Amino acid sequence: MSEHDLNYTELGFKAGLEIHQQLDTHKLFCNCLSELVNSEPEFEIKRKLHAIAGETGDIDIAVRFEAGKDREFTYQGYSQNTCLVELDESPPEMINLEALKITLQVALLLNCEVFPVTQIMRKTVIDGSNTSGFQRTVLIARNGFVETKHGRVGIDTVALEEDAARIVENDKDKNKVVYRLDRLGIPLIEIATAPDIKNPEQIKGVALHIGDILRACRVKRGIGTIRQDINISVKGHPRIEIKGFQEPRMMVVTAEKEIQRQLANIKNKKLDKEVRKANPDGTTSFLRPMPGAARMYPETDLPLLNISRDLINGIKANLPKLRSDIKEELKGHGLNDEMINLIVSENKLDELKELIQINSDSNLIAKMLVLWPKEISIKEKISLDEINKKLTLDVLETILQALNNKKIQKHDIQNILLDIVKSKSVSEAIKLEKQSNEELEKLENEIKRVIKEKPGLNINAYMGLIMAKFKGKVSGKEVIEMLGRYVKG
Repeated sequence: MSEHDLNYTELGFKAGLEIHQQLDTHKLFCNCLSELVNSEPEFEIKRKLHAIAGETGDIDIAVRFEAGKDREFTYQGYSQNTCLVELDESPPEMINLEALKITLQVALLLNCEVFPVTQIMRKTVIDGSNTSGFQRTVLIARNGFVETKHGRVGIDTVALEEDAARIVENDKDKNKVVYRLDRLGIPLIEIATAPDIKNPEQIKGVALHIGDILRACRVKRGIGTIRQDINISVKGHPRIEIKGFQEPRMMVVTAEKEIQRQLANIKNKKLDKEVRKANPDGTTSFLRPMPGAARMYPETDLPLLNISRDLINGIKANLPKLRSDIKEELKGHGLNDEMINLIVSENKLDELKELIQINSDSNLIAKMLVLWPKEISIKEKISLDEINKKLTLDVLETILQALNNKKIQKHDIQNILLDIVKSKSVSEAIKLEKQSNEELEKLENEIKRVIKEKPGLNINAYMGLIMAKFKGKVSGKEVIEMLGRYVKG
């Protein structure tokens, strides 16, 4: 049976997602910067980690599996983003309030109930990714949901935790692993859905919807800042966790292949609960046994975390808009899909709204905010950051006021922006000096030539041809005035 012929309902298909997303703040339990460094490390330490019992008094099966490898770990660090907390030589500081607020935003956008009081926990992890042998994690909310075209999917929990150290070398032959401590402690939000997902396509839909919510909040962007796992099973097979998805599109292929693998396991009576790694071709490979609850125990260096009703209400009153909602709003302003995507991706909605109060031409304003700066950046080889520092909201407002007062024409604006980027003052850039007699004569001769070669066009068509010919070296105002003498209507 091919994956395309599967009846997911008859198979008893169930799946849930776990999404881990880095937040764009300093580290979770200290004030170190949350940034990765690729230069030579400033120091190294070595550790061996040992298995300990969790809150239930038992040693977790996954922890026992790692302990059996008896590995020594090397940790590399930098003074700018590593302190005694990461080295497990100092107790953690109080939880990062900024990261907590972002997590609450996400939880509320996921329709969750927030815990008023919660306990920071230690989760035993001795694969070397934490110098202490555990990861700090705290449950923030539960019992939420998202709506999809295949039905509602519950959100079991939203947690806030420390990210792990990152591997820079893994020599299995020498049983040697080297970690960098720059990533250890970066705030990480963990979202776990209920096993309500009914088919592989819905996995992708839920991942994209939750991704939309995360992007509305202050999260880090780029490869490695988000990690997505699937928990999946069919009737008669234990749950399997598949780790390591970067792109939702691969989830469909991998889920379909995993169903086939589980059906073969049932036939061969090979029924193991395990964690597997997602491979680029959609297959999976064994990582370790499935962990249980025996690796959790309370964090004794920090008090209970109280989340006040005032804090929750303040965040509720200022929840960010989702990209899907923003796009609908921008359509109402008459923007096409290309402009909408540019405004959303550059996060320029607030600037657009403010500038529309000065001039209602939303397409012109969108070009000023996102299209023309990109074109200038490519043509002049100037970074967008440098361009945006010069083309501030005040500068764009001044240009639009000059347009409203008929001191400039629309055709002039792109060149005015270029002049400002090239360090002209705003007043110099928008001051359209009269052309010299020689330049005016050259312009007039070109206008006569174009009209003779292409008779019968309207004034706007001639305007476009002339401006293209002179490539911004003439004033739109001068051109329109001169055309008015030769073209009627």
